[in-house]
Amino acid sequence: MGVILLGAGIWALGWIFGVARWRRFMVLAAIWALALIAHLSLPAGHALRQLFGGDARTWAVLGGVAGLVAAYAFGLARLRARGRAARQAPELAVPNTPAQDGQFAHGELDRYARHIMLREIGGPGQQRLKTAKVLVVGAGGLGSPALLYLAAAGVGEITIIDPDQVDLSNLQRQIIHTEDRVGMDKAASATLTMRALNSHTKLNAVVAQLDLTNGPALIASHDLVLDGTDNFDTRYLVNRICAEHAKPLVSAAITQWEGQISLYDPGRGGPCYECVFPERPLPGMVPTCAEAGVAAPLPGIIGAMMAMEALKHITGAGVPLNGRLLIHDALYGETRVIGVKRRPGCPVCGSAQPIA
Repeated sequence: MGVILLGAGIWALGWIFGVARWRRFMVLAAIWALALIAHLSLPAGHALRQLFGGDARTWAVLGGVAGLVAAYAFGLARLRARGRAARQAPELAVPNTPAQDGQFAHGELDRYARHIMLREIGGPGQQRLKTAKVLVVGAGGLGSPALLYLAAAGVGEITIIDPDQVDLSNLQRQIIHTEDRVGMDKAASATLTMRALNSHTKLNAVVAQLDLTNGPALIASHDLVLDGTDNFDTRYLVNRICAEHAKPLVSAAITQWEGQISLYDPGRGGPCYECVFPERPLPGMVPTCAEAGVAAPLPGIIGAMMAMEALKHITGAGVPLNGRLLIHDALYGETRVIGVKRRPGCPVCGSAQPIA
């Protein structure tokens, strides 16, 4: 006990006078070594052995425990030092412009490490995301979470088209926008948030209504289209152009507490949007969010599903919603999936041939 108190006193005095920790460890190690040598080399009953107390086994265990504690402390200090150096190193700063030609920029492999660890994505899947071009129609309730997750996931190029400006009533659910951007074009506001999230993604903002003038060129130049608009005219138009150019379409809709989503890809054997919804509902049958209201998290749930379907389609992971319609009832916590098929004689995709 006396030796332990002596060691504690030496450590405390060293701390008070600012003696380096490793020097205090050396003094304690020297006392430990002297005690162990005394027990191993001196005869039983020797005064020095009695001074140190215990026996050689006790001191050996004590030394082992102390060594483990010292090794842990040393390793932790090294890790912290490396972390500080990494944060301060200028060469590790995230670049402000996307890498060219689909090549990963410095730091991107660390950024997407959780994707690369997934067997269904891996390095090849992340590379496909890097080279993908995705068009998102609408930067509102559904577009907001979809855009954020597409950018975070590492999609190489994202185009947003939306003719509207941010309104205060949007902020209840359109999480990509902020209070200080009320009155700003939604496409521009969305670009600001996405650029802050991932500077490696190329972003294009189009402040316009998608129509027959700009729609065909926009859709033809992208690999995948996400439609989160809230009117049937735009939904039918986007679907027709996608079917004409054999572009897969992730389309979703929400109202009040319920949302639905599917992947429409007649080029790969599935139906198009008009196969499933051949006739627009009568006026007043499907009110908009502005007319009927919507629960704030609902577009986040369905919009995130849109991004997930996009990720699955691009990387080839899992089973897409092609030929299936997912319906989510948030009020009762129920989700169901129903099968949907190509409609014979569909004026949009009736003559579409499967992609080889």
